[in-house]
Amino acid sequence: MPKLPITPPENISHLLERAEQIAGLTLGELGDAANIHVPPHFKQHKGFTGQLIELWLGASAGSKQQQDFPDLGVELKTIPIDQNGNVLETTYVCYVHLLSHIAEQWDTSAVKNKLTQVLFIPVVGERDIPPRERQLGMPLFWQPSEDELDILQHDWEELMEKISLGHIESINARMGEALHIRPKAANGAALTDARGLDGQIIQTRPRGFYLRKTFTQQIVNRAFGR
Repeated sequence: MPKLPITPPENISHLLERAEQIAGLTLGELGDAANIHVPPHFKQHKGFTGQLIELWLGASAGSKQQQDFPDLGVELKTIPIDQNGNVLETTYVCYVHLLSHIAEQWDTSAVKNKLTQVLFIPVVGERDIPPRERQLGMPLFWQPSEDELDILQHDWEELMEKISLGHIESINARMGEALHIRPKAANGAALTDARGLDGQIIQTRPRGFYLRKTFTQQIVNRAFGR
């Protein structure tokens, strides 16, 4: 069993080494070794898996709007998969700033910042497997290709244009080839400010950017030679 790190990783190779050391272990094993209780279900603890893995890898950003490993420029994302390597869920990227102006640029966006370098940790996460028994897979270090960046940029620009023009309520989860927008809130009663059709401020549900399962499945397939 590896030891819980007390300092952030020194470089990307060091980060990958830590991720490989915990591959094959279960959330229960990681929780017990860190004296952290693993909840019996994740209905009220949706971010638990990511937080536990961040602890074991020495992430320092916490909930800040930057990469989980800011000194390395690396974001950490878990991918729930089934035992055949099929991706089970979309991957949350970051919140959508609903009052952003059309002048906001892709190159300085939070989405590009989060997706420039990503350490994906697959977790066998089928719903019938108790959280304590869910096992970590081998890490995947991903840097988007030019084609992938072009697709992400196109999706982001199209979605942000709709938001800036007041069409937030017309955006649905079918829009975007790789990147799409979905409601993101602890409950349906949460509301935030957005721009309406006439430029007025309206109240709407918070939104988040997510990577589609089809997009992350391609990343998984390439990494494992499928």
